[in-house]
Formats: sequence, structure tokens, C-alpha cells
Amino acid sequence: MAKDFSTREENYSQWYNDLVIRAGLAENSAVRGCMVIKPYGYAIWEKMQAALDKMFKDTGHSNAYFPLFIPKSFFSKEAAHVEGFAKECAVVTHYRLKNAEDGSGVVVDETARLEEELIIRPTSETIIWDTYKNWIQSYRDLPLLINQWANVVRWEMRTRLFLRTTEFLWQEGHTAHATKEEAVEEAFTILKVYTDFAEKWMALPVLTGKKSSNERFAGAIDTYCIEALMQDGKALQAGTSHFLGQNFAKVFDVKFLSKENKLDYVWATSWGVSTRLMGALVMAHSDDRGLVLPPKLAPIQVVIVPIYRKKDQLAQISVHANNIKDALTKKGISVKYDDRDTYKPGWKFSEYEFTGVPIRLAIGPRDLENGTIEVARRDTLEKEVLQMTDIENKVEHLLLQIQENIFQKALSFRDNNTFSVDSWEEFKDVIEHKGGFVLAYWDGTVETELAIKEETKATIRTIPFTHNPEEGKCIYSGKPSNQRVVFAKAY
Repeated sequence: MAKDFSTREENYSQWYNDLVIRAGLAENSAVRGCMVIKPYGYAIWEKMQAALDKMFKDTGHSNAYFPLFIPKSFFSKEAAHVEGFAKECAVVTHYRLKNAEDGSGVVVDETARLEEELIIRPTSETIIWDTYKNWIQSYRDLPLLINQWANVVRWEMRTRLFLRTTEFLWQEGHTAHATKEEAVEEAFTILKVYTDFAEKWMALPVLTGKKSSNERFAGAIDTYCIEALMQDGKALQAGTSHFLGQNFAKVFDVKFLSKENKLDYVWATSWGVSTRLMGALVMAHSDDRGLVLPPKLAPIQVVIVPIYRKKDQLAQISVHANNIKDALTKKGISVKYDDRDTYKPGWKFSEYEFTGVPIRLAIGPRDLENGTIEVARRDTLEKEVLQMTDIENKVEHLLLQIQENIFQKALSFRDNNTFSVDSWEEFKDVIEHKGGFVLAYWDGTVETELAIKEETKATIRTIPFTHNPEEGKCIYSGKPSNQRVVFAKAY
């Protein structure tokens, strides 16, 4: 199936694009910069969504939905926020079209111009905080813990499937609290949720920390993040959690009456992950043979393929195959029995390997005689013949092994591509020729950060949380520094 498939070494960018398209995850749409998420890709996203949704609800959050359109006046109230998103906004100016009288096509009817232009949601802080002022009156209404599953639009010039598209799917949490301490605790709670999801579900090791002032979310006091390393040595921001202070509460006049009968502004957070996680999943684990999916997120965890020549053989195999399928299904494992006669077994093997199905079971007439079954795992490409007895428990255990192995492989890659440097020349050499995460001293100034970005295209991905500061000198300016930060080129 993948004879003309690009390899990572030949062209990593093309490999990624080929894989996303040919594995049936997504494709480009007729609308520039937008994508169609195909059923197989959407099935993975649904598994991500279900896992995260449960984690949010387990931590006390509820789902709601807010409008796609935001009055332009709302968006202009928070200066840093509007400045951060101004270049990405799509704006609705008219609400009606009419046919041109000369037959030249459809033109805008100037009489149908909106009284106030509407921003198509790039993020929802403004419309949500305008709503919250009606929901919050006293401390009894707090904390308010709301999440929204939605689509957003950010007008991108250079797009890539899942990683950066004009429209994408995401979740965005928006919470209100009585104290600063509660809001900060909320931001860290969500950071842990994101970390657990990335590592336990996506099998993706991540670094956690705080963004620099230059990289943090527009309108936030602090942005906390999880950063992952892709196989080409570039970093990918996989999730962010923002402590917003009282900025949006003050702008939208969201006050509450405290237990002490004092009127004060609420404290806020916002946080989100998007379909960018789909890109991370592909780039972190897949190989030149196709997708490699962690079992917890694979739409099909096990596929059973019959090997036969005659229909009576298929009938006998199907009895055993369906029994195995039923036993696995009872354990909550998603199974497909592919008994189609329109494709040969070899084609099916290649197909399921390419689409990343974690385990393939093959049964032929000889297996029926011997009471055996061939088990192939996608992560290592290893095969073994096992006794059919108790196969459902063996498969269940193997899925856990595969999940852990995929994580450990990614963790080893990250460890082997994390470098500590002490000089500017060493920094440039590693960034240019090795990539990966680079730990280096930084003097804490925006000027130095921007100068490093200008010369190397590397940015500060995160300032690690540390209780053991170490003294050194900034690799660029030579000024004193008390902590190494993580630099990398990034998506």
C-alpha cells in the first residue's frame, strides 16, 4: 500500500502530509486553509474528546456552549487580547447577498451591512465574560467551572493539516473564582489533567512549565504549558492553561459580593487543547510504514483476519473468530473481524499496519487444527503464535504492554534529544544540526529572547518549574541567570 510513501528521512514534512491523507485522517477542503476530518481521523478525535471530557467532569467542570459570533466592541475591550489576535480575526460585515442586475454574479448588497461587525470566534473569553456578569452576583455563585467544545477560526497564511488550519476543533475552559489562590490552583489542576492525558492516553511524554512573557497567551498574567518533542526535533505546544488574574473581570465588570459583604472582581482562568493533538499523535509515534497508534486512542484496537482458500474453511474460522471477538468486546476492547472476500489477506495486513491498528490476529485452517493464533503487534512489528486458549486475556495484557512501550520509546527519544549548553556557539550548533530541546541560561529579558529567535528561529518553549535554581550566565548576553529554560524550534 505504501510503496510511494515518503520517508521521514527523505522529507519529514511530506511524510507527515502523506500519512495524514493516505491513512484517512483528513484532507484539504475546497475552502483555503480548512480541512475535512474523515471518519477514521474523527474517531480518534472522539476518543480524545471522551477521555478529556470525563477528566474535566471528574474535576468538577460542566459543559456549555456560547455563540460563534462575537461583537467587535467586546473584542476591543481588552487591549492585550485584541492586539494578540487582531491579525488572525475573520470579520463578518454583511448578512445578505443579492444577484447583480447585469448578470455578472453575486455581489454584496451594501444596504445589508451589519450595524456592528462580528468577529468569528478565535477564542471565547470576551463573549463568555460578558455572559458571566449576568451569572455571578455573590460568592455563592463561585467557583464557576465551565468548558466548551467548539470550533474556532484563526486566519492563517500557512496551513498544515491538524497542526495549523484556519478552522479547527478544540475545547476551551473558562472559570471564575473568589480568590487569586483558587484561580492559580485551577490553572495547575488543568495543567495536570493535560499532562496525564498526554502521557497516559497519547503515550506522549511532555515537559511542563511556564511561558515567557513574550510567548504567553494574550491577556493572561501567566500561561502554563505542556510541550512535546516530535521526531524531527521540533517542539509542539500540546496544551495551555492560563491564569488571567482579574483582567477580563474588570473589563466586563464581573463582580461578586464576598462573605465579608465586600464587592470585588472575580479571578479567572482559561485553558484549551485542540485537534493539533492529532498532529502530535502522528508525528511523535508513526514510522515509515504508516501510523502507530497508542491502543487507548486507536479506533480499532484489534483486527482479526481469516486465512482461507475455500468457503467452508472461512465458515469454520468465522466461528472461532467471532467467539474471540465477543470475548474481547466484553472486555471493552474494540475489535474488527475483516472477513471481506474482496481483498486478499496480504492486502489487509498492509492496510491495518498502515492505519496503525495495534494488534492483528490471523487465523487459518492449520491454526484450527493446532488451537493456535498468530498475533502481530504494530509497535514493534513482532509476530508470535500463541495458543488460542485464554486469548482475550493475553490480548488485553499485550495492549497494555504496547501502550507503555510506545510511551517509553517516545521518552527515550526525548531524553536522547535533550541537550544542556553553556555557550552561544554551542547553542547555535545544537539548534542548527541536532534540534531537540536545548536547556540554556537566559537573562530573563524580552530583548534577549527576541534576538535569539531572530538569529536561530528557536524560541523559549517553557520555563520549567524548579525548586532548585542554579546560577549561570545567559548564553546570549552573558548576564547573570538563575535558571536554565527550554529552547527549541517549534511548530
